[in-house]
Amino acid sequence: MTSAKAPKAPKTKAPKAPKTRAPKANAPKKAASNGLARAAIRFKPASFVGTFVALLMAAMIVSACGILLETGLRASVPPERYAGTPVVAAADQEAHYVTGHGEDREKESEPLPDTARLDASLTHKIAQAPGVSAAIADVTYPAHLKAAESTAPVTAHGWGSAAFTGAGLATGSAPRTGQVVLDEATARAAHAGTGDRVTLNTPGGARDFTVAGTARTAAPTAWLTDTQAIRFSGHPGKIDAVAVLPTAGTSADRLAHSVEQAAGKAAQVHTGDGRGAVEQPALAGAKEVLIGLGGSFGGIAAMVAIFTAAGTVALSVGQRAREFALLRAIGATPRQVRRSIAAEALLVAPLAGAIGCLPGIALARWWFGQLKEKGAVPDAVHLAVSGIPLAAAVGVGLLTALCAGAAAARRPARLKPGQALGEAAVERSRPGAVRTAIGVAALVGGVVLAILAATLTGDDAANTASGVVMLFMLGVALLGPLVARLCASLIGLPMRAGPAAAHLASANSRANSRRLASAITPIVLAMAFASTLVFMHTSEDHAREAQQRAGITADHVISAPGGLPAGTAAKAAAAPGVQAAVGLLRTSVLYTSSGTGGLLTASTQGVSGTGADLRAVQDLDVRGGSLDALAPGKAAIDANLASSADVKIGDRISLVLPDGTKARPEVVATYGRGLGVAQVTMARTALAPHVTAGFDSDVLVRDARGADARQVAEKLAPLGAVTDRAGYAAAQDKNRAVSAWANTLMAAVLGGFAAVAAVNTLVMTVFDRRRELGTLRLIGSTRRQVLGMVRWEALLVAFAGIALGTAIALATLVPMMHGLTGAGPYIPPLLYGSFAGAAVVLGLAATSLPARAVLRRR
Repeated sequence: MTSAKAPKAPKTKAPKAPKTRAPKANAPKKAASNGLARAAIRFKPASFVGTFVALLMAAMIVSACGILLETGLRASVPPERYAGTPVVAAADQEAHYVTGHGEDREKESEPLPDTARLDASLTHKIAQAPGVSAAIADVTYPAHLKAAESTAPVTAHGWGSAAFTGAGLATGSAPRTGQVVLDEATARAAHAGTGDRVTLNTPGGARDFTVAGTARTAAPTAWLTDTQAIRFSGHPGKIDAVAVLPTAGTSADRLAHSVEQAAGKAAQVHTGDGRGAVEQPALAGAKEVLIGLGGSFGGIAAMVAIFTAAGTVALSVGQRAREFALLRAIGATPRQVRRSIAAEALLVAPLAGAIGCLPGIALARWWFGQLKEKGAVPDAVHLAVSGIPLAAAVGVGLLTALCAGAAAARRPARLKPGQALGEAAVERSRPGAVRTAIGVAALVGGVVLAILAATLTGDDAANTASGVVMLFMLGVALLGPLVARLCASLIGLPMRAGPAAAHLASANSRANSRRLASAITPIVLAMAFASTLVFMHTSEDHAREAQQRAGITADHVISAPGGLPAGTAAKAAAAPGVQAAVGLLRTSVLYTSSGTGGLLTASTQGVSGTGADLRAVQDLDVRGGSLDALAPGKAAIDANLASSADVKIGDRISLVLPDGTKARPEVVATYGRGLGVAQVTMARTALAPHVTAGFDSDVLVRDARGADARQVAEKLAPLGAVTDRAGYAAAQDKNRAVSAWANTLMAAVLGGFAAVAAVNTLVMTVFDRRRELGTLRLIGSTRRQVLGMVRWEALLVAFAGIALGTAIALATLVPMMHGLTGAGPYIPPLLYGSFAGAAVVLGLAATSLPARAVLRRR
């Protein structure tokens, strides 16, 4: 029986053995990898806590920036004034340009500084389109109502807009030629009833009107006839938009198509929330701010976060090189080691990313609220929070952990077991050849980009800042062990002459350059980015204030919240004791950069009076040409702008005026104080027709020789608020508040993240040194000596990070400020001292506290 069954067993079971054993042969590898990962997290939590914190912070930054970017892309404003009309036709509010050539040719656009307008004749054309019941020419502009010795700001419209706004008469009748309808509150405040005479100061001049009636509306408003509203807007023959009402049974989509056919390329047709963008021009600027913060700054912040998190993950893996070597020695394959590290990333990264998204949402909400408070974003825009940026943040963290872990474990995983044990026992003295080559290339690229920045001017120079910092940071990180060894040799030299703890710290730092590099890099990152962003702003502010103090030579500045009515400069000039009075219309224009081919914004002033009058109230530091030649078709420009646009005296500079009109004025003068006064100076008459309200922003007044300044100020008081030249500077400071806040916030976010990463890295490093610190205690070192050594090491790390971060910041700021201001960077000593002091305090705290905790157990 046994001999009969024996030969059958191999025939029936032998073919099945490979099928049943093959899957089982792989199962232990997966189980072993997962088990190793779980055991590592369980028995060595310090390294993984550091990794968890770094990935959590990275997810917070990436998710917050992603939410702002998505909000900017989706931002819309529901229509209010145009809610009663389904279709609105308006002009394109962007200036379009082309960059690059051939395959690199791209079409781009820039929001206009002011409102582009349509020809009023388009209204008749749209009215003839099928499905159109009425086409109403709409204009909106500020005006000043004067009645019974009081002046109040109002918004002027044509009465035809009542058909879609729902404004109804409370008293009286609709306006006819020479008449105006006021809202009830304004009429009561001005003590103006039906039949009374009032004066309306409009961009087209001051006119007397008879009050025809009052209307029910919440905002201060003055309605004129449609014809007079267009005539007095300051843009005769131009309108802001065409509001289109449908015939019965015509849908909004069908009406929009019909209007598109009638308008052609002369107008853009808006429906839905697109109508809100027409009545809220600030939406385009808000979208640009949000996309800029979420995209441009978000990209830099994300790179820093990923860069720092990757360094922390690599440190965590590197600290366990001895464990991986032992695993290789007992038979673990390279594939199992790599799988174990991947399993660790899968266990830690998704959870850290998911938790990090919660403070990321809170940061985005706070950020968005601050932008609203500062007027950079309209109140009607809402924060958009969806799963897209949150998923991206989690995915980026996971990918960062996987890639950083795989890169750090590449060498210990591929080495032979005996070689792996040898390398784990002694730290490698230098980075690999590929890493060294890339690091050197990054440093060379940073130097080249810094030299290039020195040859650029204006915004072109500023735009290179992030690239210079990132390249230098990449070079320092890749060459970290070499840089750390150099720092340990230079900074550690005086430490060798100090007490025993300092000497031991110096020797220890030279022997463990990789560990030192991991601690130095985040401090370098914090110092470099915080110093660059903050001191770029302080340097520009310092130069602007100096230029403004020297550039504004007027004795008095007249201003008003809504602008000054037409003729204010002439009245001021006629006042007793006044030598000259110049009206300033402040706005912005776009010009083409010769470096990038893109459109950049330039601050602009339109001036009244002669060149001699302008010289009496402003010292622009003329470098060439003459201000006497200033007239319509002529312009004087800042010397840096002339270099950026590659033009000189006698050339024509291509400008896009505030309403999108293209102009090519001749350059008649260049000057040096554009940063503090205005980068472009034009005749007021050439600029006023291209802004919404051609009111003077300020009137600068110069007293006659021997005149009493106080008496002159009293004579000027009825024209507006009168201050000295310091009042002009204060008004300018408010306009820069959002920009200053954005720079400070970016520095705080990047510097704060890097500081947390530095603390995280230092704590991980100290806890990884339990055996080393315990050995020092066993050979006779006192607890005080060991703590002293740790403090000296912390000081070495802090000073090395401060020195390298400062060097990178200076390498960025010096050429950039030379291009922006023509001067070196301005670094407030107390502010710089606070940065350096914070780095030292963080370094000491992040090493001393965990070292004390470790030594308590020894």
